[in-house]
Amino acid sequence: MPTTTRPPGAAPLVIVTDHLILRDFVAGDFEAMLAYQTDPRYLQYYARDRRDRVTEQARQLLQGFIAAQAQHPRTKYQLAMTLREDGRLIGNVGVRRESVEATEGEMGCEVAPDYWNRGYATEATRAMLNFGFDTLGLHRISATTMAPNTGAWRVLEKLGMKREGELRETTRLEHGWANSLVYGILEHEWRAHG
Repeated sequence: MPTTTRPPGAAPLVIVTDHLILRDFVAGDFEAMLAYQTDPRYLQYYARDRRDRVTEQARQLLQGFIAAQAQHPRTKYQLAMTLREDGRLIGNVGVRRESVEATEGEMGCEVAPDYWNRGYATEATRAMLNFGFDTLGLHRISATTMAPNTGAWRVLEKLGMKREGELRETTRLEHGWANSLVYGILEHEWRAHG
């Protein structure tokens, strides 16, 4: 069972799972983040035009993650996913809500391709669902992924999230247009899923 070592709003936030430490980002995470975000295997699930701007977009993402930590009250929790054994950054995972009063959150997860199919995305996403429901008191959490990214939507389904819809041709990938899949789970469904 993941443990949160700091209450929401206090920095740094750290969530420890069996194999991972999910923690607030720091400026020194940029090179590791850029390394996986420039990997062609990672980029296959992102808009084609992103490839030209990946370095600047990675820098802006990291700055946004760090800036969100200073919000008071905090509404965005995008955490660095690091290996518990050596602290290596292998991705990120998070849950965001529009306001402190919001009862719905949106989550996202990305893992460096060298660490795909090892259960890390499932472990990190499970921890963030727990955080969203237990700590933030959310009623519903949703996630959106590209239809071709079977690994991502299989993780969501494994964790009990239901496919709620499919949006047609939302993103132009390297080999054409792709649909987006929308998933959601309610707190009572999460509790029942165990």
